[in-house]
Amino acid sequence: MFELPFIAVVVLVIYLLSSIVILAEYERGVVFRLGRVLPEAKGPGIVLVFRPIDRLVRVSLRLETLEVPGQDVVTRDNVTVKVNAVLFFRGRLQIRLQLVLNLAR
Repeated sequence: MFELPFIAVVVLVIYLLSSIVILAEYERGVVFRLGRVLPEAKGPGIVLVFRPIDRLVRVSLRLETLEVPGQDVVTRDNVTVKVNAVLFFRGRLQIRLQLVLNLAR
């Protein structure tokens, strides 16, 4: 019914379409090729990742927030104070890439 070259072309097209990854503007991709990291992180946009050979780890560059639960504190002069806090932090790309590399090992 279908010949072998036609089936091979269809499989190749499906493989190429499945290897396309889109990274958002606030993301970078660390590509591991056969377990070793490539020298540069992939930028935002369309990236080709060939699945059996490459593995992509997404790194977000967005501002992270962490809400600290409210606490009641008694000061030295016996005054009760309620403390609420929110932490905002943003890591640099180099630090985040090091964290990914340390987790991969």
